[in-house]
Amino acid sequence: MTVHTAVVLLTAVIIGLIVGGLTFLSGGTVAAAVLAGLTAAGVSIPVLRSLIG
Repeated sequence: MTVHTAVVLLTAVIIGLIVGGLTFLSGGTVAAAVLAGLTAAGVSIPVLRSLIG
């Protein structure tokens, strides 16, 4: 795994955790928070790859 890949994936995980946590704190259920976090992490990977690339 290259350093670029590690940075992109780590940043995507952090974004997913933030979005999931904020979703849960805003009154969403745990399932909705997990779904929002996974979606945010997945969507952010291509964007981060092009930005950091």
